[in-house]
Order: sequence, then structure tokens, then C-alpha cells
Amino acid sequence: MVHITEDLIRRRAEHNECEIFSLEEVSLHQQDIEKIEHIERWCRDLKILYLQNNLIPRIENVGRLKKLEYLNLALNNIQVIENLQGCENLQKLDLTVNFVGRLSSVESLKENIHLRQLFLVGNPCTLFEGYREYVVATLPQLKCLDGTEVTRSERIAANQGLEDLRRRVLEQEDEYLIKNARDKEEEVNRKRAEETGSGALDSEKQEQASESDEERREKEFWHTPCPFTPESRLEAHRHLEAKRKTKEKGNEKKAKPPRTLITADGRVLNINEPKLDFSLTEDDDNNRIVLDLAVYRHMDTSLMDVDVQPTYVKVAIKGKIFQLVLPAEVKPDSSTAQRSQTTGHLLLLMPRAQGEIKVTKAATRPSKDDRCRRGSSDSKKKERSLPERLEVDASGTVDIANIVTRQHSIEGPLEASGWNPTVVAPLDDEHSEGFVDNPDVPPLI
Repeated sequence: MVHITEDLIRRRAEHNECEIFSLEEVSLHQQDIEKIEHIERWCRDLKILYLQNNLIPRIENVGRLKKLEYLNLALNNIQVIENLQGCENLQKLDLTVNFVGRLSSVESLKENIHLRQLFLVGNPCTLFEGYREYVVATLPQLKCLDGTEVTRSERIAANQGLEDLRRRVLEQEDEYLIKNARDKEEEVNRKRAEETGSGALDSEKQEQASESDEERREKEFWHTPCPFTPESRLEAHRHLEAKRKTKEKGNEKKAKPPRTLITADGRVLNINEPKLDFSLTEDDDNNRIVLDLAVYRHMDTSLMDVDVQPTYVKVAIKGKIFQLVLPAEVKPDSSTAQRSQTTGHLLLLMPRAQGEIKVTKAATRPSKDDRCRRGSSDSKKKERSLPERLEVDASGTVDIANIVTRQHSIEGPLEASGWNPTVVAPLDDEHSEGFVDNPDVPPLI
């Protein structure tokens, strides 16, 4: 059962900025509503109320809508016209295709002096003899009944035989109510018999016995004759609703895992979910990268979301991701996105970042023995072209303070007069061939 809630009315009041206290028109059609409630307290200024194609059995809780001018209750389960006396400004009432069998209930509309149009097409009362004459004579304020204008001569003729019309209408009402009660009782007995499983299957059911139970029950439900009553209409609605929920539950798809855009190790992936043509070029003259994405010409720009990062660009088009890794680092803040008015293409202009660091393959530095073997000029040129690197022996720390010899063996700061070049540290007796002891060179150890 669907109830009229404040949230439902606010969602239907978008044209009024979702404000319901000053709402003058609201449409609550096709909401499977089974009861009119809360409207007269929340929407006092309502002038037009659409409630067609619901499951409403009674007219209620609208008597305080003093400003209501049009009430549409077509395609519902209403059986009696009632509780509309408080709608002082009611001008149009639509009760098309309901179950109004008490034609005498139209007399409750006498107090609605502004009522000009009334629609009762498709109700059982329209089959009564003298239906139109009775309604025209009972409601002198009417200008139009069931879409047909009420003429002056028609009204005069109807008023002349009003008493006989009322008597005949009441007799037909009693007959209709008796028949309706009998049909309801037969329907209850039929359902009870089906539930207990009594009775033999007819020939049509025997033919369907080979089919699956679900298909057999479905055919039995729709092919079994039943009276057109509010109960049968409500039963058909609930049957369709249960079938729809079962189908949705059966067709429920598993939630797809989110698409991987960047791997766990930080590698950006190239993705083209919308399957669009594109071109990526490098504009060296303007020091920028240009991406031309062939977006559909008639697609609204609001359906696109562009995200430029230093190393890649991502474009979301109606929820589908286009992602591309850039060949060089760019400036996201200085990038621009333009849309062609003729082709609809999306053009991204991304300036390159200044001071880009390019990774080059490290070259192996030759050893000391290899350098001694190379005596040619070509070898020396190649050696000079190798990148110079500072190599530090990590086996121990270098004591910078002991590079220069001290005048005293006691550790302390160097003398102010500087070091004496004639005092050198004792050298090892073993020296390499060609060693020259130059006193002008300070000792290294």
C-alpha cells in the first residue's frame, strides 16, 4: 500500500521549488495510492489535484480544500460520491471509469454551487434508465455532463418528471446493489474452492496440465471470468505487482566491480570505454600537447567531465571513462578544454611543464685498468662523454680533520699559523714503481 507522504508531495512540487504550503497544483497520478490523506492539512491553497489511475476506494480528507477548483479521480475504485461539500470553489469533477453505482449520491453535489463540469463515463450508474435526465435535474448548476453541454430545453424537460426519475433510479440502485452483493459472494466461494482444491478440472485446464505450474496459474488467472469490481481490480493490480517484483528479483544482476583506472603499483592504464576516435599530437611551436576527442556532435556538454593530471588525462562521457597517458608532463592549471560548434569534438590544450626531468639509461663507468689500456683519442672522447658521478666509499667515514697533519699529537684544533708543509706523515716503505715524493703536495692520509 502506497501512502501520501510529505516527501512524495515535495518531489511532485518541483515547479514550486518543493514548497508545499503554497502549492496550488499537484499531480499524484499512477502512484498506486489507496487512500487520500494529509493533503487538506499540508496544501490548503490547492486549486488543482490530479489523483487519476490509482486504487482509491473513497473520496475523503479533501473537505478543507476551500480553493479547490478541479479534482480528477478517474480510473479509481470509488463507489459513492461523498465528502465534497466543503470544496466551495469546485468547478470540475472527473470520476471517469470508477464503480459509482449509487446514482442518488450525486445529490451531495448540490451544495457545490460553482460546479460546472461532471464526468461519470464508465461507471455502472450510467447504464441506468433516465441517468442523464436525473443528473441534469438534480444539479441545476451543471453546464456540461460527460463532455456534452446541457441545454436549457433539456433541463426543463428533466425537471418536469424529476419525481418519477428519482423513483426509477432508486429501484435500479437496489437491483444493482443486490446483484453486486451476489457477485461478491460468488467470487468469495470460487476463491475458497480454489484454495481447498475442490472440484474437477475442466477440459481447458486438463490441456494446460502438461505446462509448468507457473504458466498454468498465470493463464488461469487471466482467462477465468470474474465480475468487474473494485476487489477484482485491486487483485489484478497486486498480481501484476507481485509478478513484477519476482521478475526484478530473478533478473537482478550482480554489481559490477569498479573499473581499474590505476593499478596497485601506480601505473595509469589507457581506457576507451565510449570507443571514440581521438588524436594526440605534440605542438612543439607552442610547447604543448593537443588531444582531439571525437565526441558525438549532438551530445550535451554537461554530460562530460574533464580531469587533466600532470601525466594523464581522464574524460567521463555519460559515465563512460576515456583515459590516456600523456607522453610528457603537462600543467593541469593552464590546460583548457574547448568544444567545436560544428563537429562537436572536444579539444584539450595542455601546456608542457617546465624543467621536465627525463630519465636516461645509466652508462657503466669503465674500471681503472680499462682506462689505462685505452690510449686512443676516441676512447678518451667517449670517456669524457660519460656522466660524471661522485662515488663515496660506504665502508667507512672519512675523517676530514685528519687530512692535514697537526703539530702536536694531542687532538685539538689546528694551529692558527696553518700547517707546515715540511712536516709530513711517515710513509710506508713500499711504494709503487715511479713514485716521486713531492714535498709541495700535502699528504692524503
